[in-house]
Amino acid sequence: MPALLRRYHPSDLPGMYRLCLLTGEAGGDATALYRNPDLLAHLYCGPYPVADPGLTFVVADEQGVGGYVVATADTVAFDEWLDASWWPSLRAQYPLLPDPGDGTADHVLVERIHHWQHVTPPAGFPAHLHIDLLPRLQGQGWGRRLIGALSDELRSRDVPGVHLGVDARNTAAIAFYHRLGFQPEESYEWGQRLVLSL
Repeated sequence: MPALLRRYHPSDLPGMYRLCLLTGEAGGDATALYRNPDLLAHLYCGPYPVADPGLTFVVADEQGVGGYVVATADTVAFDEWLDASWWPSLRAQYPLLPDPGDGTADHVLVERIHHWQHVTPPAGFPAHLHIDLLPRLQGQGWGRRLIGALSDELRSRDVPGVHLGVDARNTAAIAFYHRLGFQPEESYEWGQRLVLSL
């Protein structure tokens, strides 16, 4: 079947978890970095459709989920929800780990689960998003359509703007966001935060 953009369905979540891992190293495959393939998505994918499924859209084809965008309309409220409803079970499941010294980074993600850093969103941009797209669907306009579907939904909720963080190494993603109208808002050691008015 041809690829299709649609709203999230709970059956999409396993495919989204795989996709998060396959794009989790500055847009490339992060499989070699993590012994536990679910950890990355526990932080940057899974909680969003659980908290607010209406702000998740996927692109799927005959091979399964090949792209998604997840978001929250209110970053501050989302962090409060994570503290109350998402992190407690994961903290019980994943005790803090030492660095095994083998190049894997599970311990880094587990540390973030236990000591999640709340984000203060930039003024006027309370929403934030994560978007991932496998190479087989890149360059065909699906990323633009995912952002467009999400932006329409956020506008329908009177959200004035959205922000995201991007790794400085992911130059293709940075160029993509700039083409969509995202503007640099703040730079960090790891990359930059971009904003888009809705």
